[in-house]
Amino acid sequence: MSNIPLKYVARINAGQSPPSAEVFPLSSGRPFLQGNAEFKELHPLPRLECTTSPKVATRNDVLLSVRAPVGALNVADEPYGIGRGLCSITPTSCEGRFLWWWLHSQRPQLDAVSTGTTYKAVTAEDVGNLKFPNWSLQEQHRIAEFLDAETARIDRLADLQRKMIAGLNEREAAQLDIAIDDLISRAGMVPFRRFVWSVDQGTSPQCEAVPASEDEWGVLKVSCLRPGVFDPRENKRLPAEIQPDHRNEVREGDLLITRANTPQLVGSTAVVRQVRRKILLSDKIFRVRLSENISPEFVAAVARGSRVRSLSAAGSNGASSSMANIRFEEIKRWPMPAVSLSMQMQLVERVSRSRKQLDALRPVVNQRLALLAERRQALITAAVTGQFDVSTASGRNVTDGVPTA
Repeated sequence: MSNIPLKYVARINAGQSPPSAEVFPLSSGRPFLQGNAEFKELHPLPRLECTTSPKVATRNDVLLSVRAPVGALNVADEPYGIGRGLCSITPTSCEGRFLWWWLHSQRPQLDAVSTGTTYKAVTAEDVGNLKFPNWSLQEQHRIAEFLDAETARIDRLADLQRKMIAGLNEREAAQLDIAIDDLISRAGMVPFRRFVWSVDQGTSPQCEAVPASEDEWGVLKVSCLRPGVFDPRENKRLPAEIQPDHRNEVREGDLLITRANTPQLVGSTAVVRQVRRKILLSDKIFRVRLSENISPEFVAAVARGSRVRSLSAAGSNGASSSMANIRFEEIKRWPMPAVSLSMQMQLVERVSRSRKQLDALRPVVNQRLALLAERRQALITAAVTGQFDVSTASGRNVTDGVPTA
């Protein structure tokens, strides 16, 4: 098999960014993509528009990310303006579906030629010089049909794994709501403000876009909190020249609530289980100190329920659909079951048992998904490089040893 540069069989269209004053939230104009942030499974989901885009991808073009992550792929389902984070690839004398699958095998080559210290990038010339297999259109079509069928089968297996976890998550959430509703029906409810002794929040100086090491100061990002979960690794390094405010250092047992996040996650609440020294609150996170007649773990459990989650989303506000803010006055209105500490701990223990079961299952499912993804990629690479004859081969053995449930 001989190879030829990709630019001989496809047109490479390097993206170019228009003036920022000409880019607006998507309404009725031509959708605009600056990079891969709006990439989904197959087609982008744009947020912006620009009718004066200097470079435009046409329908069915392959969209390739030329900036980190280099090699991410989507297909244009309509004309898009494209910024400098992307290039579009139009097949001129090759089979379009084969081009799509072949590009999946080229990420190692793109990584090898990428440059940059902070963010890796490749040029349109690098893309055009990729070595494309000089096969007949008939052979390319046959390989593309094989991969369409076999990858779809692998994807169905992966979907089953994800649906299993989603179903367990839904069951856990339903059980939590039933338990909370039962406590409220038995004892009534009171607003959260009855239990709040004090509240504070940190500051957000300009930090470096990397996590702090063990001996460095770090400021928490909003991504450190999910309902019931705290992850101190989600932080940004505080520059050495900025003096940390020790009052904002996070301690074990702190009850934290996000002031700003997406509408689905704003108001996320968790108790700090373990945290190292030198981790600081940001101004987007509340730290709440409670009276003695309520457990912070109980508050975090109730805050995961649909009553509080719905109130948080409804009570938030913001300039965009991707980021919302909630005032502490809204948080004070959260309904809390008016139960004793012993009943609070019963709910906490029930929630903990359920969470442990899911936590034990998630690594197993993630391992299965990783194995399926690895074997899917191996199948694509083997097919597009001619390691086997697709007219007689089957990709079914790629999932040998991968349980489906």
